[in-house]
Amino acid sequence: MAFFGKKGGKKELWLFSNGFMSTTYEMNMEMVPVDQQAFGNFFEGDCYIVLHESNDSAHSKNIHYWIGNTSSQDEQGAAAIYVTQLDEFLGGSPIQHREVQGCESSKFQSYFKNGIIYKKGGVASGFHHVDVNVYNILRLLHIKGRKHVKATEVPVSWNSFNNGDIFLLDMGKVIVQWNGPQSNRREKLKAMLLAQDIRDRERGGRAQIGVVEGGDEGDSPELMKIMTAVLGQRVGQLKEAIPDDNTSIDQSGSVRLYHVSDASGSLVVQEVATQPLTQDLLNSSDCYIVDQGGASIAVWKGKGASSEERSAALGRAVGFIKAKNYPSSTNVEVMAEGGESAMFKHLFKSWKDKNQSQGLGRTYSVGKIANVSQEKFDVMELHARPELAAQQRMVDDASGEVQVWRIENLELQELHPSSYGQFYGGDCYLILYTYKRTNQLQYILYMWLGRHATQDEITACAYQAVNVDNKYNGAPVQVRVTMGKEPRHFMAIFKGKLIIFEGGTGRPGVVTPNSGNARLFQMRGTHEFNTKATEVPARASSLNSNDVFLLNTDRVCYLWYGKGCSGDERQMGKYVADVLTKQDKQVVMEGQEPAEFWVELGGKAPYASDKRFQVQEPAHNPRLFECSNQTGRFLMTEVEDFAQEDLDEEDVMLLDTWEELFLWIGQSANDYESKEAYTSAVEYLKTHPAGRDPGTPIITVKQGFEPPTFTGWFNAWDTHKWSGGNSYEEMKNQLGDVASISQITVNLKNTDLNLQNRAGWGYSAPGGPVTSTLNVSGPGNKTKAEQPLIVISGANAPSMNPQLLLNRTPDELPAGVDPGKREEYLSDADFEARLGSSRADFYRLPKWRQNHLKKLAGLF
Repeated sequence: MAFFGKKGGKKELWLFSNGFMSTTYEMNMEMVPVDQQAFGNFFEGDCYIVLHESNDSAHSKNIHYWIGNTSSQDEQGAAAIYVTQLDEFLGGSPIQHREVQGCESSKFQSYFKNGIIYKKGGVASGFHHVDVNVYNILRLLHIKGRKHVKATEVPVSWNSFNNGDIFLLDMGKVIVQWNGPQSNRREKLKAMLLAQDIRDRERGGRAQIGVVEGGDEGDSPELMKIMTAVLGQRVGQLKEAIPDDNTSIDQSGSVRLYHVSDASGSLVVQEVATQPLTQDLLNSSDCYIVDQGGASIAVWKGKGASSEERSAALGRAVGFIKAKNYPSSTNVEVMAEGGESAMFKHLFKSWKDKNQSQGLGRTYSVGKIANVSQEKFDVMELHARPELAAQQRMVDDASGEVQVWRIENLELQELHPSSYGQFYGGDCYLILYTYKRTNQLQYILYMWLGRHATQDEITACAYQAVNVDNKYNGAPVQVRVTMGKEPRHFMAIFKGKLIIFEGGTGRPGVVTPNSGNARLFQMRGTHEFNTKATEVPARASSLNSNDVFLLNTDRVCYLWYGKGCSGDERQMGKYVADVLTKQDKQVVMEGQEPAEFWVELGGKAPYASDKRFQVQEPAHNPRLFECSNQTGRFLMTEVEDFAQEDLDEEDVMLLDTWEELFLWIGQSANDYESKEAYTSAVEYLKTHPAGRDPGTPIITVKQGFEPPTFTGWFNAWDTHKWSGGNSYEEMKNQLGDVASISQITVNLKNTDLNLQNRAGWGYSAPGGPVTSTLNVSGPGNKTKAEQPLIVISGANAPSMNPQLLLNRTPDELPAGVDPGKREEYLSDADFEARLGSSRADFYRLPKWRQNHLKKLAGLF
C-alpha cells in the first residue's frame, strides 16, 4: 500500500503490500503520500482514500473512501471527486466503498491486521515526517474489538478506564497494557499484537511492553508504579464495561433492487424486485441500487450506462441513504459490470461471469487504461508506468536490482545472489529492491519474517531495517512481509524462483531438521511474476488436484501434476523444481502414481481432489465468517482474503463454498456457540438473500480434524499448526523482565517521566500532529493543571502550556488570555505543531482560513 496525505501539490506513488493506500486532506484539497509507518492511523478530522489490490486470481481492486467524524464537508466533497476520477482512470474496474469512522466494513478493517488507531484532530493541524526513533510520547489508547481491533486516543486519566476493555499506556520507550478484569483472552491477544506492532513499526523494535491484569494489579507492582506516576493515584471505582458496538452483518433484512435512471432529465429511482434476485434483472445500459434492508447499499453500473450516470453513482447512493433515513454510517459499495464483489454476487440466486477468459489474454477487461481528463487529479504522476501499475498491479516490471540480507546473531549477513529467492521459516530477511522512476533511484525495503523466527530476530529485523533506511536518507518504502503472504511484486523480483521452506535456516553449517527426509513443495503460478513454491507437510493429505507438487527424496524426485492444473502451471512447476534440485525428475500424473510415491508420503490418504477445485473461477467465491447468535438472530462478520491463520480457536467459523457449508468449531469456542452451530447454519441458509437451497449440505468440522474437502480451500494448509503458535500467555511470558522496564522508567526523580521542567509532553504521531498529554512532576504526581501557567521557550518569549488553551470555553482560559488570539500564547514549536505552519505563513492566510485551522486545532 501507499498512503497519501496533504502537504503540497506533488503526487507520488509508493507501492506497499498488495495495493495502494491514499488520503486527501483539506489543505488545497490535494493528495500527498503518507509515510508507511502511519498505515492504520486515521485522524478524525480528515478524509482518506484507500486503493487496494487483492491477492485473488483476478487481482481485483477496491477504492475505499473513509470519512472522519469531524472532517469538513469540503474535505468529503474533494475526496469524493478524487474517488470518481481515480475510478475512471482505472477503467471503472475498482469497487468503491464508502466508509465512516467507527462503522468500517470488514474488508477495510482486514487491511490493518493489527488494528486501526483513531487520532484526534487532523493533519492540517500539524503534518510531520514520521520519525521511528522519537520517544517523547505519552498517550492512552482505548482498545475495542475481538476480530477487528480499533484503538481510540482518550484522555490520559484513570477516568478513561473501565472494567471491560483494554488500554495501552504508551510512553515511548515503554508500553503498558492494562487488561480490564472482564476482558477475554482473545481481546488481550489482539491488544498485545497491536502493542507489538507499535513497538516494531513506530519505535524500530526498541520499546518494551509490560502487561497489567486489571483484576490482579498487585501482581505487577513495578508496572503499577509507572501507571500511578503518569496517571496519578486512582480514586474511586472504575466504570463498568462498555458494550461492544455490533458491527456484524445481519442478513435477515429484505433485499430490494432499484433501477436508477436520468433519461427523463431528472433522477428517477424505481423499485424493480425483492429477494431472491436474479442476474437477468440487471440491464447493461442502466445503473441499479441494491438495498440490503439499510445494512448496506450496493450500486451497480452497467457498461452501457451514460457517463453521467456512472460518475454520479457514489453521490446517488449517499442521496438514497438520506431519502431512506438510513444512518449516515451506512456502508456503500459501487461497482462496474464485470467487476462485482463476492458479497454482491451472493445476493443473487445465480450468477454467471460474462466475457472473461483466464490469464493475461482477457477478451474483456474492466481494468483497461482509460483516456480521461486530468485537470484536477493527474494520476500519471502516481505511476511511473501506468500500464503496469493498472494492469499488472506492480510498481515496475521487476527488472531492478536486488540485495538480500539474512539476520544472523541479530546483525545483517549479505547473501550470495545464487541463494536469492530461498527463504527459510526459521529466519528473517531484508530485501532491498532498487529501480528507477523518472531517472531517479527509488527503493523498496522488504522485511520478510519467518513463521518460526524468534522474537529477537523479528525485532532485530525491524531495527536493521531502520539502519538501512537511514543509510538511504529515509527513501526506501518499507514493506513487512509475513511468511505465506508474499505480495505480487515481491514474487516477481525473484523471477519464478521464490521458494518458501517451512522451517529450518539458511545459515551455513546449520543442519536443517528435515534434511534426509522426504520434502514436499506445492507450486502455484502461471508465469514468473506470480509463481512460488511453498513447503508443505510431506503427507498425501497435502496434495491438491489443482496444483503441481515436487516430492524430493534422497533416491528419487517426483514431479506430480494434478488433474486440474494448466499447461502454464506445469511449465512453471518444472522450472521451480529445477531450481530446487538438479536431480532428474520423474513426472507423475495424478491417478498414475507408482507405489513408491505413496510410500515416501507415508501411505495413501484423502486429499483435495473434488472436481470443484479444478474450476479456476468458481461462480461464487468461498467466504469465511466469524459467527455469533447473541441476540437470537444469526449475525456474522466476514473475514476478507482469508487464510488458515484466520480460524479463531475461540470461535465458530462458517466457510460458505456455495455448494456446501462448513462449520468449523475452535477448541476454545464457548459451549453455547458450539451447541448452536448447526442451528446457526440453518438460519444462515434460510435468511440468505439469494434464496439458498435449504438442503445445502452442512458439514461440522472440529479443530484439528479438518477433512481435505475443507483444507483444500486454504493455501498451504498446515495440519500441525494447532500444536504450534503462541497463546496469549506464551506471548506475555516472552515480553521480558518487568524489573528491566522499571529500571528504565520509574526513577521518578531523574527519568523521562520527570517532566517538571517541560511545558508539556507531546506525541508526534505518525503522519500527524502533536497530541497534548498529562505531565508528571515527580512523587507529587501533579497534573498539568497544577503546573505553572507560563513557561519560557525560544528567545525568552513567554508562552503557555497548550493544554490550558485547547478546547476550553472563554471562562476556562487563564486570566488575561484573549479567547480570539489563543495561538499567540503558544511557543513557536507548539504553534507549528498545532497549526501546521510557521507564524509568518499562518498570518499570510485569509482570515477564514486561519479560523478554520484554529477550529481544527481546538484554538477557536
